Order: sequence, then C-alpha cells, then structure tokens
Amino acid sequence: MAASRRRPGQVSELIRKVVAEALLHEVRDPRIRLVTVTGVEVSPDLSHARIRVVVRGEAEERDEVMTGLANAAGFLRSRVAKALATRITPALHFEVDQGADHAARIDTILAGLRSERPPEEGP
Repeated sequence: MAASRRRPGQVSELIRKVVAEALLHEVRDPRIRLVTVTGVEVSPDLSHARIRVVVRGEAEERDEVMTGLANAAGFLRSRVAKALATRITPALHFEVDQGADHAARIDTILAGLRSERPPEEGP
C-alpha cells in the first residue's frame, strides 16, 4: 500500500513510533525528560497530528517539558517526513494526556470510599 493512501490510524501509529524513538535516542534538549508518548491522532487530511504525552513531575516541570517539545517539533517533523514519505507531513502538536492523572484521582477516591465502608458481615 502506498504511504499516501494509508489510513489515519496507520499514520498515527507510525508517527507514535518515530516520535517516541527520536525522543529516546536523538533529541538532546535537557528539558525533555521523563516523557511517554501515549497516543497520536491524525486529521483525516493528514495535515495535523495531535501527540498526547504523559510527563512526570510537577506543573512547572511539565510546562518546561512542553516548551521543549514545542521547540523540537520541527526536528521531529523532519523525522516523521522521512518515515512517511508522503506529499504532506503533518504539523505536530503536543498535549499533556490527562488520562493517567484522571485514573490516579479515581483510584484515590475509590480507596477512600473503601476505607469508609463498614466491614461486611459473613452469612
């Protein structure tokens, strides 16, 4: 299948792999650390890619990492362009994946509810 005819899902997965590898082995920006790429969504026309990342640390550290990612977007886009070999290379947009934080908050709430529940009596 020609690269230009790939479905957005296939392109998303390829972008995820390329960006994750580049962040791990090629990007030298000290601000970019402890980043996990959790997903990529590509627009139907392949012109934009939203890359969701989990960033460890406090809010100030997250802001620093996101600034570093925005600065590295051009470099990462060039890596994606080589891997895709399509006429259009998506513009890369990074956003913090709130899913992990949300799941942790839910776990904390559930744990609190369990500790407040009176013990159940046996039959």
